[in-house]
Amino acid sequence: MDHPPIGIDLGTTNSLIAVFEDGAPRLLANALGNPLTPSAVSMDNDKVLVGEAARDRLPTHPRETAAAFKRSMGTNKTLGLGRKKLRAEELSALVLRKLKEDAEAALGQSIRDVVVSVPAYFNQSQRQATMSACAMAGLNPVRLVNEPTAAALAYGLQDRDGESQFLVFDLGGGTFDVTVLEHFDGVMEVKASSGDAFLGGEDFSEALAKGIADKCDTPWSKLNTDDQNQLRFVADGLKRRLGVSDSHDVTIRLGGETHNLTITRTFFETACAPLVKRLLHPIERCFYDSNESTETLDRVVFVGGATRMPMIRQMVARQFKMLPDMSIDPDHAVALGAAVQAALVAEDRALDDVVMTEVSPFSVGIATGSQLRDGAVMEGFFSPIIERNTPLPASREQYFSTMSDNQVLLGVDVYQGEAPMVSDNIHLGRFDLSVPRAKAGVEGMSVRITYDPSGLIDVEAVSSSTGRKAGVVIKDNVVGLSDAEIKSKLKALQKFKMHPREDEENTALLARIKRLYEMASGADRTMVQGLLVEFEGVLAKQDPTDIATARGEITEVLNRIDDYYVS
Repeated sequence: MDHPPIGIDLGTTNSLIAVFEDGAPRLLANALGNPLTPSAVSMDNDKVLVGEAARDRLPTHPRETAAAFKRSMGTNKTLGLGRKKLRAEELSALVLRKLKEDAEAALGQSIRDVVVSVPAYFNQSQRQATMSACAMAGLNPVRLVNEPTAAALAYGLQDRDGESQFLVFDLGGGTFDVTVLEHFDGVMEVKASSGDAFLGGEDFSEALAKGIADKCDTPWSKLNTDDQNQLRFVADGLKRRLGVSDSHDVTIRLGGETHNLTITRTFFETACAPLVKRLLHPIERCFYDSNESTETLDRVVFVGGATRMPMIRQMVARQFKMLPDMSIDPDHAVALGAAVQAALVAEDRALDDVVMTEVSPFSVGIATGSQLRDGAVMEGFFSPIIERNTPLPASREQYFSTMSDNQVLLGVDVYQGEAPMVSDNIHLGRFDLSVPRAKAGVEGMSVRITYDPSGLIDVEAVSSSTGRKAGVVIKDNVVGLSDAEIKSKLKALQKFKMHPREDEENTALLARIKRLYEMASGADRTMVQGLLVEFEGVLAKQDPTDIATARGEITEVLNRIDDYYVS
């Protein structure tokens, strides 16, 4: 008999697994009694070692050992294990299999269904690679959950009846995520997420290692791979020791010479100053997208082992003028939250009052062209249709016209990302739409993208003159759904495909505004016309939350005008 879905934090440095039992999440220890399993794999002759045994071989057998491979997920990069070359998802599968075996031993049951956490800023390729790793490990990923969202679930469960706005600051071994959330009456609503998929504790260790190399008058670029790996290992240990002391003595042998050094916390912080500065950009983008300010925050939650560095605590305290919340062990929060998400997927009755909303991690749009001053057409520009951090489910539509005379085919290439050129974004899918021959700009199409929280993306184009339709359903990122369930979700998404202007409530409000415009005169008429322009502008942006807010505010004004003219 299989155990109900469980939660997994597949980390850069360490991985964890947790279950939800008796109304609360619980970590499961590995075979050595530790909840943390190092995300490391090593080959000892023909024997594969995973976890602590592999991590301990890293300084002595660097060519036979791989670690921090999460960063290579979704790429073609291979890592060497002696004579073997493995991709990041294959190495991750070995870690997942180890977690699976240890958890099955602890629970006395087989495990198949899992919820796996991923960095909020993982793109489609990286998420697909994570799902492939699960499949290779004999696991069925019923859901991928963003790491800061998982952490928020763990914290929200502690205070499910409270009301607060908080920021999850997630600095792990290899990635950085930041998410602004609002929590009220058991509902966790993600406002915005941002991050850097190539910034984490490993970078701080390497910055210190390079600083030590300079201190030894041996430039980093002149060191061989073994010496670089040795310095990284030493720096990783120093990073932890300098978290609790102001200095530490270390002996290092490089190029046949022995160096006795005293490394201070100030030296470490100076070496890492550029990295601390890099943390600020995702934070600023997150607040920009959420339309919130730091003053609205009630607390900042720390997640990820790298947040233990004093320089990180100091930076956050300066930035947000409050001390970070570490009431849940930063190493444990994501795994515990993943177990909560697993229980939500299983519809555990203990969580009947808990609701989690998500946003799109990246913008989704299509490739378009632009006409230059000399009339030439330059192609390959990205036109986002659903912007990043749009609450899901969402549906947005834009109109595009032909750029050449007698164009009969409009190719629609769908991309995900934030770069202005599609070549720097992730390609999701493609289809063609036929249109009648005509002068450039006469024919065109409306392209609608509909995005479901499960990861399902439906793209449809409609010819403006013939009504002919074409489209593609992108389901590479959909986890744990059968073909029948995907078909059902697509059917449910149909209601989101209607332009907000066609919604009954919005149609009624537009009609009311026009009626009052006809009735009013003078300054009142000008004001009513302003309301019409304002509401049309909000409808054009197609954001359901903004539309509902504007509808309520405009209705209040119209009620006052109605009362005046009726009386």
